Amino acid sequence: MITITAILRAKSGAEAELQAALLAVAAHVRATEPDTVDFFVSRDAETPAVFTTYERFRDRAAMEAHNGSAAVAAFFAATTPILDGPVTLHICDEVSAKR
Repeated sequence: MITITAILRAKSGAEAELQAALLAVAAHVRATEPDTVDFFVSRDAETPAVFTTYERFRDRAAMEAHNGSAAVAAFFAATTPILDGPVTLHICDEVSAKR
């Protein structure tokens, strides 16, 4: 299993817009990406401008399909102006999961 953890920070006042854009990607994943096993969106409880996604992919091909999707391209086109700094990405090989 391949995982991605992404950390994103919205500019002040753009938190709701970033959250809506992340939820749109999540809806796209649910509807069209069977090999994306999980796609979680979280918002920091103490710093509401910070969001985290945790994504699990069946394999590298599934990850590449997701990252190359029109939904991800549209997300970055819409949110680049409201992001406060670069997105931090951690692409990992999963070594353990609670099942």
